[in-house]
Amino acid sequence: MRFLTVVAVSLACASPLAAQDQSASSAEVRPPEIPAKAFAARSQLSGAKLSPDGNQLASRSNVNGMDYVMLYNAANGAPVGTFAMGEGNRLNWVRWAGNQRLLVSASAYDEYNRYWTRLFVVELDTGELYSIGRKEPIRDGDNVIWVAEDGSSVLVSLQANPRHYPSVYRFDLTRDGKRDQVQGSRQGIWNWYADKDGNVRIGTGWYRKKLRVYYRGPGEEDIEMVDKIHLDDLEKENETYRYFDILRVEPDSDIGYVFEENEAGKVGLRRYDLARSEVVDTVYEHPQYDVDGAVFSRDGKPVAVTYTDDSSQVVWLDEKLGAIQKGLEAALEEDTVRIVSRSEDDTRMIIQAGGAADPGALYVYTPAEGTLEALGEMSAGVPFEHLAQPKAITYTARDGTPIRAYLTLPRGRPAEGLPLIINPHGGPYGIRDTLSYNSEVQMLANRGYAVLQPNYRGSGGYGDAFFDLGYGEIGRAMQDDLDDAMDWAVSQGIADPERVCLVGASYGGYAAVWGAIRNPERYRCAASWAGVMDWDIMLRHDRQFFSRRTTSRWRNRYEGKEERDFRLADVSPFEQVERLKRPLLLAHGTDDGIVNVEQYHLMVRAAKEQGVSVDELLIEDEGHGFSEVASGEAWFEALEKFLDTHNPAE
Repeated sequence: MRFLTVVAVSLACASPLAAQDQSASSAEVRPPEIPAKAFAARSQLSGAKLSPDGNQLASRSNVNGMDYVMLYNAANGAPVGTFAMGEGNRLNWVRWAGNQRLLVSASAYDEYNRYWTRLFVVELDTGELYSIGRKEPIRDGDNVIWVAEDGSSVLVSLQANPRHYPSVYRFDLTRDGKRDQVQGSRQGIWNWYADKDGNVRIGTGWYRKKLRVYYRGPGEEDIEMVDKIHLDDLEKENETYRYFDILRVEPDSDIGYVFEENEAGKVGLRRYDLARSEVVDTVYEHPQYDVDGAVFSRDGKPVAVTYTDDSSQVVWLDEKLGAIQKGLEAALEEDTVRIVSRSEDDTRMIIQAGGAADPGALYVYTPAEGTLEALGEMSAGVPFEHLAQPKAITYTARDGTPIRAYLTLPRGRPAEGLPLIINPHGGPYGIRDTLSYNSEVQMLANRGYAVLQPNYRGSGGYGDAFFDLGYGEIGRAMQDDLDDAMDWAVSQGIADPERVCLVGASYGGYAAVWGAIRNPERYRCAASWAGVMDWDIMLRHDRQFFSRRTTSRWRNRYEGKEERDFRLADVSPFEQVERLKRPLLLAHGTDDGIVNVEQYHLMVRAAKEQGVSVDELLIEDEGHGFSEVASGEAWFEALEKFLDTHNPAE
């Protein structure tokens, strides 16, 4: 438990509240065992956002399985209100609409296990909570593209029915407020953008292998197609194309801000002439990494950009805010210090500070007074001083490809002959692990395991060439990269080759089970949360969300174009179950709308028929992730018990 108080912040010197240095004694004393329940717990300050005037703070929380919107006095952190989302509604995000109204996105599953989202309004003056938008559930009912500065209305992009492209509607934010369509649908257009005055200016989307862009100039009534770029014009090897994403458009101007990939394959933040479809100038481009985020002021000007090396980094374009960032970093001396929310006039800010070995804490910063007042810890039950510090490593795959990975060693144990967990991330394409706090990794390290998280080929963040290396390599070269990670750890003397298991979720769950089937000589066991067990079934499930052409492109990405004799069944655990010889932990949620629970049931039955040891965990009313604290706790406890049986740390 860290000492939380009010800290005076100088922009020139550090405060005495520095994070504890763990390096000095990490190899000397074993930390106490931290309960799985503590690792699964969540902060009631999750997703904290300041009101525009800086007087109130809204956040998300989950108490006894129910999701709530929490409201606090931003000056002193005192709770002033709670709003229950109702049984079965999962809270996705909270956003301010003026100073006395909140927009809330919630999701649920219908009786056919179809995922939908809906938009709610919380009236802080009356405590009233009501939904807006279509009464019948739709998949994307919370796509807010603009909020009026006074919170009186919003623009929402909605589909009239699943067969139509979305239109844009203006909703008055009252229970019985009127709804007006302000922009009709256009064939192939999925994304609509408005300027800060609430004028719909741009629409983009892919249709019949062509990128369509509709544009409305300032003050113009009609919106017209300005670009119809054929995929072949942008296509590179393996059906990837130049990255282009519209972020903002300036009112009374043809100039907007976009993320755009240049000819060298580098994504930067650029000013863009939307009428002429050409770059005006580059606002920021990192020499090595893609820009992956941007922060804008209320008037639509960029004030910061972010990129990711091993962890997320921020570059402030606004000098004043940049100076504040430096002062906060000096005062808190944490690995990561972020300004996560600001009042409209920057008189109050919410600061989050932590690191890969520290879930962190939230503070209220008042620049005029130069003070940081602690709001609370993000995981109060996890003593950060007992956590393990991950580090970045690079190993070479068997084909010579360098692979970046993150290694977490248990504290208080020599880094020799340790039991090892290979922990592949989900996705798989375009997703990556970073050097950031991971409760599952920390729980495993706390139990005495070394944990290695490889960013195997196809992962995001390492450029197009590395991404394309994963094309057609599910279950093959992607899996080789995991095996090569194990070989690296063994060659370094860190891991005992007789005590290695695979643990993962989603695609990572698939990779864990497939690794145990493909290479039983390497792995003692495998544990999967919500893993894919049959790729053909997975693609059939995805058809309800994708067009025929998109489904075909996904299959091509999975299988690869060159080897038409290759079948996904060749790398599907269910289809290869007769090769399974290792113990499994299979876990899933019954309401998973991404990887259907059918995958779990098929594999459990098939494994039992082969006489393989299977630990089962089926969580009712749970989705692809852990919407309830109890679900995460159940997974951690089942995983701990399974590993203790089949790959004990001692």
